[in-house]
Amino acid sequence: MPRLFSYGSLQQEETQVATFGRKLAGEKDLITGYEPSLVKIADPALATKLGKSHHDNISATGDDWSNVQGTVFDVTEAELAMADTFEAQFAYQRVNVTLASGNDAWVYVFQGA
Repeated sequence: MPRLFSYGSLQQEETQVATFGRKLAGEKDLITGYEPSLVKIADPALATKLGKSHHDNISATGDDWSNVQGTVFDVTEAELAMADTFEAQFAYQRVNVTLASGNDAWVYVFQGA
């Protein structure tokens, strides 16, 4: 079963239910070699709808002392495809990482211009 690491909106129950049709059970974990960053929401209507001006993002630092806290979830392949659709609308792409726990997981990072 794939693991999905979230540092942002996929940790929120309402986003999980809207995206997957259920609340996910997860465990806290860290992704090392990354730091939190923000991506400006270019569409003013979307920013208004979401009630924020920036999306959460992470940026690779290559420094093992950098880390981002989040939650890792076990999801099905079908749910991973649903997450791809959800994140693609914001120009995020899925990459595989190794978490501080030693587990591999998928995480979404901004790939836009």
